[in-house]
Amino acid sequence: MRCMTDSAPAETLEPAAPPAPGAERYPALDLANSAMALPGGHTLDLLATPADAGHWLTGHGLAPADAGLREVCAAQLRSLREQIRALIASRVDGHPAPASALAAVNEAMTKAPAAALLHWDATRGLHRASAHPTTQILEHALAALAADAAELLTGADAERLTSCGSPPCTRYLLRHGRRQWCSVRCGDRARAARAYARRTGRDDP
Repeated sequence: MRCMTDSAPAETLEPAAPPAPGAERYPALDLANSAMALPGGHTLDLLATPADAGHWLTGHGLAPADAGLREVCAAQLRSLREQIRALIASRVDGHPAPASALAAVNEAMTKAPAAALLHWDATRGLHRASAHPTTQILEHALAALAADAAELLTGADAERLTSCGSPPCTRYLLRHGRRQWCSVRCGDRARAARAYARRTGRDDP
């Protein structure tokens, strides 16, 4: 099933917040944070539409700027996001990794061949060639993101993974020192909430 259309590139959208600490090193962490909860009960999904998903992939060097993404494949990207989030959550909370998430990430890692495979045709005979990039853009993107998630979850930075300490934010980050906020905005909100609690004598501002 083809994932790309012949549509024009998506219009550039301004990010809702700067990347969380660590997301600039790990695209998989940025993928996990591409759906976020906002104050007032609002949510924002940076992969909500095929155009949004294509723009996100292009911004991370995982798809050409002139590729259009179909909804069925944008849904695959959103699905991988949820599986990576489940693995990060289990790592942060100290719970066993969900078997379904492990299977999904492993499948994504092995979906796109990394080597030049053997082929045969009447003109060239036996030869080696890599998968055609225009027909397997999404598969290669998913494989790269899944491999990046595996490195994040098992490498030296795994101990620094934490969730943003400013509700209702649901983003993850790599902790640096005592900082447990994903952005200045979340840090300001957390400090304001603590100040309010001190003034009113309430534990739950």
